[in-house]
Amino acid sequence: MTAGVLWRLLALFVLRVLGQALVALFDVGFLPPMAAWYSGLMPYEYLLPSQIAIIALMAKISVDFTRRSGFFYEAKKPFATAWLWFGYLYLAAMVARALFLWDRPIPIVFHWVLAAFVITVGHSHRRRLAT
Repeated sequence: MTAGVLWRLLALFVLRVLGQALVALFDVGFLPPMAAWYSGLMPYEYLLPSQIAIIALMAKISVDFTRRSGFFYEAKKPFATAWLWFGYLYLAAMVARALFLWDRPIPIVFHWVLAAFVITVGHSHRRRLAT
């Protein structure tokens, strides 16, 4: 079940990165303009490779959970504690951003997707360490 959730969250993030790339690189008209996708904190020439690296990491984690083996699947305390707390803090920060600055909802919502991915992994580790 956890692997399925991780793959769905990964698919959502891939769609977001693909949508933004289509707008940035090909100026497609059927998607919202770049300003709606982009918070502007990092130049897009650096953001896109960073997003691709995040996708690769999420894919590796999802593969490990699907196979039920590998570095990211084997129950580890740091994933059950630090990783989980990071996910909660990240989500709280993005919820606060949404409450006080709903200027660009697309990036905010997809930060929630990333936080949900981290929290899902953390909960899985915590659950398996508790048994």
